[in-house]
Amino acid sequence: MDEILKTGFEQLGLALPDGAAELFRGYYERLDESNKVMNLTAITGEEDTARLHFLDCAALLTAVDLRGKSVVDVGTGAGFPGVPLLIACPEIAGMTLLDSLGKRIDFLRSCCAQLGLDRAEPVHARAEEFAAGRRESYDAAVSRAVARLDVLAELALPLVKPGGFFAAMKGPRGREELAEAAGAIEKLGGAPARVVDYAVPGTDAVHSLIIIEKARPTPKQYPRRFAQIKKSPLR
Repeated sequence: MDEILKTGFEQLGLALPDGAAELFRGYYERLDESNKVMNLTAITGEEDTARLHFLDCAALLTAVDLRGKSVVDVGTGAGFPGVPLLIACPEIAGMTLLDSLGKRIDFLRSCCAQLGLDRAEPVHARAEEFAAGRRESYDAAVSRAVARLDVLAELALPLVKPGGFFAAMKGPRGREELAEAAGAIEKLGGAPARVVDYAVPGTDAVHSLIIIEKARPTPKQYPRRFAQIKKSPLR
């Protein structure tokens, strides 16, 4: 795993911080062990985890600067992309790992404590309810493979301060989702998005980062209840 990470970070044009390889390995070991008793990830094995999880998440740092920023990972699941970002960028001020499933958050609390990631804040909550207490309090929001962008934007953008940004990690249909979500982004206070394509080192995968600047405050009626968001996405 260490060589895959070292080579992959070099290919991304990133520096692998001191001690990061050991933290990634520790994260993998805890993920692998817990995955035997709960469904955390379909990607298993050292090589695939290093490439398709760790390097894929770290690639976000080639497009945005998270140093000194407070960040919320919306729908973090087993900690992606938030935990790899914390390991790859020790200068992140703080990372809230937000998920609606309690077992995942229990895993992340234990994992982050064992790894000494004291800048992580695992939170068990639905994003649309969490916004009531943390509205527009983050410099940045990130998310990876959670929902279509028109739904995801309504969950994430209300958490971001004007002047901040939301970065959504998407697959090959990212531009299609962006076209569908353009109206929602405008209504939620976002500026026109930019798209950055990247190759995952050591694979044939090409993914997209959709980066949405928060141009103005989100109207107070958003986010709506999730059932309403899912049934009638903004257009």
